[in-house]
Amino acid sequence: MVSVLGIPLDENSSFLRGPAAAPQKIREAFHSPSSNYYSESGLRLNDSSLWADKGDLEFLRGVEPFEHITSSVRKLIPTGNDKVFLLGGDHSITYPVVRAVSAIHSDLTILHIDAHSDLYHDFEGNPHSHASPFARIMENNLATRLIQVGIRTLSMEQREQINRFGVEVIEMKDWDDSFTFELSGPVYLSLDLDAIDPAYAPGVSHHEPGGFSTRQILRILQRLDGNFIGADLVEFNPVRDSSGITGMLTGKLFKEMLELLLRSR
Repeated sequence: MVSVLGIPLDENSSFLRGPAAAPQKIREAFHSPSSNYYSESGLRLNDSSLWADKGDLEFLRGVEPFEHITSSVRKLIPTGNDKVFLLGGDHSITYPVVRAVSAIHSDLTILHIDAHSDLYHDFEGNPHSHASPFARIMENNLATRLIQVGIRTLSMEQREQINRFGVEVIEMKDWDDSFTFELSGPVYLSLDLDAIDPAYAPGVSHHEPGGFSTRQILRILQRLDGNFIGADLVEFNPVRDSSGITGMLTGKLFKEMLELLLRSR
């Protein structure tokens, strides 16, 4: 069973707020009558026997958000056969989610698709910034392998972090559509919408030209093969999506990412 959980948190965004409103907007796009519930392979995804929507986390005053995320996700995956799909929220949520997942799955591989490597040690004084989740993950040994794809904003500090943690990076300038991933063991997928070129996904906080097209991202998702045990879709900012284009894209990605988790061995 795949459990879908919204995490409406954007307090660690360094530039703009807005991703906290994303989980509900993603659901609206998925259920929009302008489309249907079928993935491109033909799987009908409104079958309640395949997955369950667990709603959104509520963040209460006095409760530390990351601890709440970790404990809530942990309850959704009591065994290694359970999978979780998180709807962010900014990218800071990935650290507490992976903290929960790694408690069950050792030797975790993370496939991270993004314009940014999010490896800053302490971005603007905030170690839990959405620019830092993968630094926290790697320094705490929560993953044995981190693969980053689509990166196009590397600073000197982040290059040093890549070397420190042994991260495998495929920068966008080096991407080739024929590339395939060799994945073994449990795999967690983290997809930041700004991996996609802002021409296709303007509803993000950080517009970074030169990214993937919609079709390239779909092709990557559809060709992935491995034991995917969890995933997150983050950094959709509805405040910047006046046309609704990005919202409908998230509905499409929701279907294809959900199918990936359902079909994974």
